[in-house]
Amino acid sequence: MAKTSEKTEAKAEKKAAKPAAPKKEKKSKGKVAANVLHYNVIKSPVITEKSTMASEHGKYIFKVATCACKTSVKEAVESIFNVEVTKVNVINYDGKVKNFKQRSGRRDAFKKAIVTLKSGQSIDLASGFKG
Repeated sequence: MAKTSEKTEAKAEKKAAKPAAPKKEKKSKGKVAANVLHYNVIKSPVITEKSTMASEHGKYIFKVATCACKTSVKEAVESIFNVEVTKVNVINYDGKVKNFKQRSGRRDAFKKAIVTLKSGQSIDLASGFKG
């Protein structure tokens, strides 16, 4: 039994002799530079009558990757357009089955995101989107 107590004492001494590891600093929530991955998340803006009417209220509609989640869409929009996003709604669309020249086919499935910006901010989609 004396050996086990000596071993535990030796371990305790080694732990006490080690210097404390430096603490990692938390990252600030500053502006993130646009990354190539952000351009893979947002495919294109949706420009229709309904989406232009929604843009008057600070809501913008984008086609996004089918694997994108709300947080990745938020990060991508904030970094690409330098705006602050307050809310993201995501809609999944299944591809419809259609006939193409007497052959049965299926349209592609896609995901659409409605992004709400902080009041007073806007995105100029008319100038173009390089996505």
